[in-house]
Amino acid sequence: MSVLSAANQKKVETGLVSEGYLKAEKIAELKEKARLASTPFFSFLINEGQVSGEALTKIIAKINHIPYVNLSESRIDKEVLRLLPKEVATRYMAVPLGQIKNRLVVAMLDADNIQAVDYLSKRIGRPLKVYTASEEGIQTVLSQYGEDVEADVTRTIGSTLTDEEHQEIVEKDTKKHKDIKTIVEDSPISKALATILEYAANHRASDIHIEPLEKELKIRCRIDGVLREIMKLPKSTEPPLVSRIKILSNLKIDEHRIPQDGGFTVLVGANPIDLRIAISPVVWGEQVVIRLLDKSGTSLLLEDMGYYGRALKTIRKALEIPSGMILTSGPTGSGKSTSLYALIQEIKNDSINIVTLEDPVEYKMSGINQIQVNPQVGLTFATGLRSILRQDPDVVMVGEIRDKETAQLAVQAALTGHLVFSTLHTNSAAGILPRLLDMGIEPFLIASTVHTVIGQRLVRRLADNKQPYQSDIAETEALLDGIGKILPTAKDDPKKIAEDLGYSDLPQSGQNAYTLFKGQDTLDTPGGYKGRMGLYEVFNIDEKIQQLILKHSTSSEIQRAAIQQGMVTMRQDGYLKTLAGLTTITEVNRVAASDNSA
Repeated sequence: MSVLSAANQKKVETGLVSEGYLKAEKIAELKEKARLASTPFFSFLINEGQVSGEALTKIIAKINHIPYVNLSESRIDKEVLRLLPKEVATRYMAVPLGQIKNRLVVAMLDADNIQAVDYLSKRIGRPLKVYTASEEGIQTVLSQYGEDVEADVTRTIGSTLTDEEHQEIVEKDTKKHKDIKTIVEDSPISKALATILEYAANHRASDIHIEPLEKELKIRCRIDGVLREIMKLPKSTEPPLVSRIKILSNLKIDEHRIPQDGGFTVLVGANPIDLRIAISPVVWGEQVVIRLLDKSGTSLLLEDMGYYGRALKTIRKALEIPSGMILTSGPTGSGKSTSLYALIQEIKNDSINIVTLEDPVEYKMSGINQIQVNPQVGLTFATGLRSILRQDPDVVMVGEIRDKETAQLAVQAALTGHLVFSTLHTNSAAGILPRLLDMGIEPFLIASTVHTVIGQRLVRRLADNKQPYQSDIAETEALLDGIGKILPTAKDDPKKIAEDLGYSDLPQSGQNAYTLFKGQDTLDTPGGYKGRMGLYEVFNIDEKIQQLILKHSTSSEIQRAAIQQGMVTMRQDGYLKTLAGLTTITEVNRVAASDNSA
């Protein structure tokens, strides 16, 4: 807030009254409180929530006859941000908005300070067109400089690197590589990699793709399940960047012909993040995919993950059974492992011995014994599972059933009184059972050991800045086709049905339109989404489904039987969450396949 003369302060107070923010007697009362608190009056008003900084700035701009701009929800193009260096913008609390002819349009906190404006104009060597903006608005734009990670990286490493510079960086990094907990060292490529990783971690990315093209290097991040390009770098940056990653991962830097896998841990802020590295030779060089495993902020409560209603009740009932198998399915990156950890979290206590076999160990949990698979020394899922069964376990978690031998051992463990958790790659919960048949497991063994199966996908969650709207004809038809049969009708008790499905209330079936929600595309919520949640389908293996297994029935026949049992399909689960304002129809349709059986 700029310093005001006594006369101008009085004008602002008058403006607050005329604009309807405060009454005159209220201002007098607040001025006395500010005096007793030894706090500047306008700062006191903002701190007490009597008026927003934005409103106050607007009134001050009007009094000083300076054009005002509200930047609180503005998103400035990165090409415009590059017109004013971040260091200068931060020092002078001035941000670029664009350019008119040769004049740079800027918004400043102290736009009425003629000396500051003149000095800034001389500093950047261009005449200015000045607007005034609030401190909050200026900070909103300053934070967007962090979005331009491409400019940061390019400035760090320069536009090109010679072969000699590349070799010098590799040799320097090789000599210095001692502590894999930090990658921010003094070589340009180290700082560039640190910038990329920090950007990915701060934007909740699960993967970073470094992809060589013929004449450049493309870098993309998978954020909330969707890949987004964040930058393109000169082709000359590829060799040192890939070499640096190999060094940190303890891989061979001179091997370019075969794939290599590794990993290391970095600190981003105060959070340790495990990185899994996969490097593969491609036509134009070597592709690097980095999986980020950030444990901070991940809830392992079933409700927080999106398990509601019938699915939640089915799982909790299944966890009361001391033996048998609970299996979860879905594609890579659908949260299967996280579901298994949540199941363990539900039952973990000092009276049972829980042993896990994982590749890799993604979450280190106290109170359980976790084993890392290492095929290079002969520790596979199958050999590890044999060893586990000699350790007197009550509960066994096998990260993934990949082959017949592991499947047979898991079934044997369930038959001998153990509770076994594991995952398979199938398209639906019902597909788990035929998949086990394909692995050579006898039908009667599947029917007698597997008692609960889970199918899942992840959808993007709507951010808090969502807005309601009425569904159009296509959306209404999709909802009625998907969940019309399970929504309450006029004859039903709506509260009872909503509670059974896990919601406080649900609209009736057959309406002409439904209240849905859409997010706002902002810097922190691209597309209106922030974070992800699961869509689930869960069912028990009852007597009818056991008979279908013995008959070698298809997954669609098992799916129909599960729906008759009361299972809510993944698509239905998604539509219910859409009505609850948690996600969108578009997002559900993107990840959940249509189910004609529903």
